Order: sequence, then structure tokens, then C-alpha cells
Amino acid sequence: MGQIRVKAAGGFPAIVYTFRKAFEAGGLFRFFSRMASRNACKTCALGMGGQKGGMVNEAGRFPEFCKKSVQAQAADMQAGITEEFFARTSIRQLAAMTSAELEQLGRLVFPVFAGPDDTHYRRIPWDEALAYCADAFRQTTPDRVFIYASGRASNEAAFLLQLVGRAYGTSNINNCSYYCHQASGVALNRVYGSGTASVILEDLEQADFAIVSGANPASNHPRLITQLVDLRRRGGRVIVINPLKELGLVRFRVPSKPVSLLFGSQVSDLYLQPRIGGDIALYKAILKGLIAMDALDTDYIRQYTTGWEAVKADILAADENQLLEACGVPRDQLAEAVRLIAEAERGILMWAMGLTHHVYGVDNILAFSNIALARGWLGRPGAGLLPIRGHSNVQGVGTVGVTPQLKEAFAARMETLFGIDVPKTAGMDTYSSMIAAHEGRVDTAFLLGGNLYGSNPDAAWAAEALNRIPLVTHVNTKLNTGHAHGRGQTALILPPLARDEESQATTQESMFNYVRLSEGGRPAVSGEMRSEVEIIAALAERILPRNGFDWSSLRSHEALRTAMADVVPGLDALGEMDRTKREFQIKSRTFHEPRFATPDGKARFHVTPIPEQQSDGEFLLMTLRSEGQFNTVVYEEEDLYRGNTRRDVVMLSSGDARRLGLREGDPVEVETAAGRLRVRASITEISPGSLAMYYPEANVLVSQTLDPQSRTPAFKSVPARLYPVRAD
Repeated sequence: MGQIRVKAAGGFPAIVYTFRKAFEAGGLFRFFSRMASRNACKTCALGMGGQKGGMVNEAGRFPEFCKKSVQAQAADMQAGITEEFFARTSIRQLAAMTSAELEQLGRLVFPVFAGPDDTHYRRIPWDEALAYCADAFRQTTPDRVFIYASGRASNEAAFLLQLVGRAYGTSNINNCSYYCHQASGVALNRVYGSGTASVILEDLEQADFAIVSGANPASNHPRLITQLVDLRRRGGRVIVINPLKELGLVRFRVPSKPVSLLFGSQVSDLYLQPRIGGDIALYKAILKGLIAMDALDTDYIRQYTTGWEAVKADILAADENQLLEACGVPRDQLAEAVRLIAEAERGILMWAMGLTHHVYGVDNILAFSNIALARGWLGRPGAGLLPIRGHSNVQGVGTVGVTPQLKEAFAARMETLFGIDVPKTAGMDTYSSMIAAHEGRVDTAFLLGGNLYGSNPDAAWAAEALNRIPLVTHVNTKLNTGHAHGRGQTALILPPLARDEESQATTQESMFNYVRLSEGGRPAVSGEMRSEVEIIAALAERILPRNGFDWSSLRSHEALRTAMADVVPGLDALGEMDRTKREFQIKSRTFHEPRFATPDGKARFHVTPIPEQQSDGEFLLMTLRSEGQFNTVVYEEEDLYRGNTRRDVVMLSSGDARRLGLREGDPVEVETAAGRLRVRASITEISPGSLAMYYPEANVLVSQTLDPQSRTPAFKSVPARLYPVRAD
């Protein structure tokens, strides 16, 4: 613990890991045949695969894959969990397992069921399972159900899911982005009228500058590091802003580049480590420096933006010393950041949940966006704003309507095409659904993928909420902690096919608004798994009245794509996709000219107040993922890049450790308003006054505090105290 065994991320350890996983999954040929099949990657939304090949990006480059895609593919190729396992292993025993142990049990290959008094899950026939689910919908009212989808689902399954929900009469339909990038969508809609990235992959190849703030792509989106390395090779510059010094954001060995593989590549030119919560102060200090250097694109500001005068007045009124104190960045490093930004011509600003997971997540992104607008880096090739999305189709499920409220045109087209009445009022978002469940106002929930229990703050409260629901239907490829801790009074777990196992093609959308076509294939393991679309269609046939529309016709993925082309703005090309096999960029979302999707066509600056420093804790705690996990799924207990061999640790600075009299590995207790947890100290390079712990295990410490503008939980700004545990 705490002893980093590699000098750069990536490289030969990643190659060795890939081959080891390939052999575990049945051999090199079998593994790489599945990796190379024409299916979109199962992990991050950076996107690869599809009709150009499974290890090819939209620009046609090969090989394009990473450790995350290897982990997901190998996990899906595990043997099936047997009926005997469920007979001998109680739910209590499952609850004692870690996320990694549950993941490594293997694939779910038949439906399982557990009633309120059952101590074990047991196998159940599909017809009986679907009857349970359908009865729960029929025996309640639409206001007492909620539907949730993860980014693993295909566009076809997600569109059908929200269609069935609305035809049933509910708008309590939400997706996993409400707990990750909802703040990005809210902020970007205010800046330029679209909630997604303003750039495409080609823009990264044209940029000469990038800021990566509140993100760790070296662990979570490794192929993005290749783009940053290439940018620097062209003579560009990269600034990283992160309270924690991440090995992979300093130096990375890109396996597909021989020189980089042997000698390593520098990733960042400047690494700023603000204290947690210091982002807005830092961005305002940078903007103040740019004003002082006369490094603004004044013509751009005058012609293509609004709101600048108010922002300028706010920045000029701010005291630089107070800004530096609030962000914790040394003056000389701030000056260097301003110089690099001023010298760049085409910059892309990118971020992830290090900015969104705060009470002021929307304001974080608005303040960050102000820098791009001030430099004219929006609506031009090689420049723009890029939220680094998590799951491979999280953006797609939102596009096709898995959201509490549809836009009027979208809803009207669905009503016409399917002969249904779409509820006019907004439904409950994810957190509101959890509150309703905790208050006993939910009778059934349908969870398409993901681990809703593991995604929530305040794990004890989340378990209570889910376990008060009379029936929870989980659709998952493997077991997770939610099946043990937040299963519902009665639980159904239905096993779906993975996207490269589907008998019909599916589509997915990347963070660059690029839609891919996955052709499917044969299941990696034998069993009774069914297509997600088939599962949802079977439910629809049981709960929806016959209104003249043949719901069974929507078992056809091609029919669903035709419907989406007719209903969903920007997806008209889906109607021809089965014939042309042509993947495409969604129109009117990305901007290469300074004309935006706002009422007046201009981008908007926003004044952002500096958050008050929270004083009810000695530290601010942030939760984060490890190099060995993806979202709530933990593949490996070890975090190679941070030198942690276990996950029950709290990372703190050497100065804070000395002040508290702590050494590496000492037992400590972390206390917050939500709970108390005993872990081990891991001394690392993190800004003073900041703590970091692994998600989702540390969710027991995260209170139910939300960004009021996006309703995103504040997983990365939790007031905390740290107590050494002394030997008796």
C-alpha cells in the first residue's frame, strides 16, 4: 500500500495484463476474435468499434483498445453462475462479498428470484419472472413506479424502455447520468444551447492546447491519453488540474507507440493541484490573469457572446490574493498557466466528475467555460468544450428519451406514431425516486443495468430506500452489491445478452455525438440470457392495453431504429442504417462555426460566485475510481497507478499525515455527517486538507447533499474528520 511499483502508467504491465485476461477468457484467438468483432466498446464513451472493426475508432485507427475494454470483455466471457451456487450461497453471504468478488463469480445465465422471507436466490422460469414483474405494474398506479437505465443499454432498448414507461403512464424515467454528468448538461445548455460536447474526435487532432480538469483519463479513459500525447508531440501543451497527483497524467507509456512504450511519454506540461472546492477560484484567477495580459479574443467576445461585461466586472473586482488563497495554487504556477493559455491558438477544455460532483457543480463548469469563451475557443475547429462521459452509451440513452421530461416535439411524434398519451408533467429524477422509495411511495422499480444502490450517496439510506420497494426488477449480466444490499422486498434478476451477443444489431452514441452500429454475435457463454429489447417488449405485451398498436412488432431492432429516426431529433440517419451500415455524427450538436443553439445564436458567459469554504470538517473528502474498476464495477482490488493493494484506504498528504502523527498503513477512522468508517492511511501527493477514498465503498460517508441546479450528489466535496486509531 502506498508503494508505486511502476514509473509510468500503461506500457508493458498493461500488455501483460491483456494477455493474462485473454488466456483466462479462453485463449488469445477466442478473446481477440470477440474484441475485434464489429461491436462498439462496452466501457467508456470515448468510443471505438462498430462497423470499422472492434478495435478501430471513428477515424479508422487500429489498434484502439485499452485495459478497460479488456476488463469488460473478459468479465463477459466468464462461465455462468450455477443453480447449485445459489442453493448453497445465501444472500447474507453475498452481502459479505466485495464488489470485485461478486463480479468474479461469473455471468448470470438464468433468471433468479428472492421473496421477502427468502434467504437465498433461486432459479425461476422466464414466464414466471415476467409475470411477477408485469403483475407489479398492473397492481399499482403509474405515479408509484420508477424506471432507471444505465449507459450499458443500447439505444434500441433505451428508446423502447421509455416508450413503454410513457405508454403505461409514468414519466418517472431516469438514467445514470443524473449522478454523474447532469451538471454538464445543465451548464452547457446555458452556455451554447446543447447539453453535449461541442467537439468531435477530429478537433482533438487539430488542437494545440488542452486543459484536463477534474478527470483522470489515464485510469478511466486511457485512449484519451493517446490524444494528449499526440497533441504534445505536435508541439502543443497540456495543463492538468487535479487535487491528486495522478501518475498517468504525468507520464504514460502508450502501448501502440513503440517509442512511448519503451521510454514513456510526458502527458502534462503543467500540473496544478488546487484544494478540493477551489476550482471556481482558480478559473477566475486564470481569467483575471488573461485580462491583465490582454490575452482575450475581443472580436470574438463582441460578435459571438453575451454576458461578458458582467463577468469582466466580477473578475476585476476579485482580489487576486483571495483567489489564490481560495484555490491553494501557488502564484508562480498560476502565472505559468496563464502564459500557456495565452500562447495557445486552439484549445479544448475537458472535465469529468471532479467538477460535476459538487454542490456547485454547474457553476464549476460555467466558470471553466468562461475561459474558453474569453479565448474564442468555441465554435471553431480544434477548439471547444468536452465533458468526458463515462459509460459507452450513457449519452445515447438520454438522447432517445430516458429522462423525466421529453421536449414537446419528441413527445408529440411519439403520440402520433404509437397512439399513446405521453404524460405532460415531468417525472421524478433519480434522487427523487430514491426519496419516494424511502418514504414508501414506490411499489415497483425496473432497473435496466447498472448498480443503483452502489451509485447513491449515503449507502445505508440507499439500502433502506430500495429495500422498502415491494418488487425491484434488476436486469444485469453479473451480480453486484445492489442485489444483496438493495434488492427490494422481492427481487427479480433477469440476465440480458451483452451487445456483442445480440442476434440483432444495436446502436450506441459516443461522447463525441457519434452513433455506432454494433452487429452483435453469438453468446460467450451458454444460458437463457435474452436481449434487453426482448425483455422490455415482453413486459410491454403484458402491461399495455391493446390500443391498435402491435407492441410485439417492436421486438425488431430495425423497426425501433425506424421509429427513432422518425421521433428523435438528430437521429434521422438511423432509418437507413440497416441498409447503408453507415455510422454518423448527430447534427446540430457540435459547433465549428460561432453560431450556437441559443435563441440569439450567441454563447453566454456566466458570473459564478466563489463557494463558501465549508467549516464543519477538518478536511474535504472526494470519492474516486481506481485503475482497476469502471463505474461501480470493480475488476481488481489493486490500484496499480496509486500503489494501493487494497481499497479500504484514505489517501492524504504527507504534511497532514505528519501533523496527525500518521505513518503509511496506520489505522484511522474517517467521520462525516453520514457515517464513520475505519480504513488505513495511504500517504500520497494530494493537496493539503484534501482526502480521497474509493467509490462505491466510501458512499457510506457521502451525505445526501445535492447541487441544487442539477440535483447531482456532492461525492467530491464531503466535509470530513480524520482520527488516528491508537493501539489499546
